Amino acid sequence: MAERDTERDEALLTRVRAMEQAIGEIGTTLDETSTCRELAAFAARHLRASTTVDLLTTPGTPPRRAARADPPGRDPAPPATTHRLSVPLAVHDGEEPLGAVGLVRAGGDPFSTDETALLRQAARLAARHLEHARRLAATEDTALHLQRALVAEPGRPHPNLEIAGGYLPAGPRALVGGDWFETVRLHFGRSLLVVGDVMGHGLDAAVDMNAYRTALREVAATDLPPHRVLRHLDSVVAEDESRRPATCLLVRVDPARSVATFASAGHLPPVVFGADGSAELVDLPVGPPLGTGVGGYEPTTRPLAPGDTLLIFTDGLVERRGEDIDVSLARLAALRLPPDSGPRQVVDEVLSRLGAHGAEDDVAVLAARIRARAPQ
Repeated sequence: MAERDTERDEALLTRVRAMEQAIGEIGTTLDETSTCRELAAFAARHLRASTTVDLLTTPGTPPRRAARADPPGRDPAPPATTHRLSVPLAVHDGEEPLGAVGLVRAGGDPFSTDETALLRQAARLAARHLEHARRLAATEDTALHLQRALVAEPGRPHPNLEIAGGYLPAGPRALVGGDWFETVRLHFGRSLLVVGDVMGHGLDAAVDMNAYRTALREVAATDLPPHRVLRHLDSVVAEDESRRPATCLLVRVDPARSVATFASAGHLPPVVFGADGSAELVDLPVGPPLGTGVGGYEPTTRPLAPGDTLLIFTDGLVERRGEDIDVSLARLAALRLPPDSGPRQVVDEVLSRLGAHGAEDDVAVLAARIRARAPQ
């Protein structure tokens, strides 16, 4: 009796140690496929069996083979007998499983009660991580669709202004940020161009981005100068403690006078591409981000010559990990585009030449050029 108890204690201790390893080995990322591979590798090694993990995707369709692993030193010769074992991939008994884990042992003893219990615990652990991964993916998808819908539908400037915009998420599984751009019609043929970046990522940042955009449209309708628009917007947002701070750049373009007036709230400077394709960063004072309640925004006015194309953007376009921002901006200023590049070509060329499609952060860009007047 005592010997049996000792064996039982040793088996229980072995299972506990195996589960400690499972906790460290399964679910190391929020990637569904990686979690399935980690589960298969763990089961194959600890239970000495070929392991498969199948996931259910669309109802009514066959499960998808997500991972497979064989035990170390598997004998390639056909065994005299095989033992099979399958458990559902679910956190709780009785719930709809996410899939199944299947084991096949070539020869040897059948699967013991302890081995079955270990596999069920490992499957529950993996299922929990898979649920987290799917919830995160759903949240990212919602935020991405919200952001794309908002960025894809900016206001329309006056016909005397050509514009082109672009938005690139950092990646299919990256957390979405609060990057956005906007255009607002003003009186006397003028248009207000806007680009902003809410701090943080995820659905909350995208929702706050929409709130900033709505508030800006209301303030801009008063036709205040850009620096006063920022001042008013800053005070409005500062009253709502739930809103995240944001950087923002406003540019009021006056085609009749061929000038642009700038105001920045913690945002990177814009760049102007001349008709010859050369680039020039616009030097302007930078106030604090919106939402601080500090204010202190100042305007800067600059002429826009015929053929000039203005580009405003969020920091994901130029910033690179471990690189000083001045170096990043200098790379942008050193670009030489084809002569007489219009807004669409400027956006496409800059995104391509700066490698924005592989950027670590979201990228929003907006280019504008005063439309040439038809000869009288």
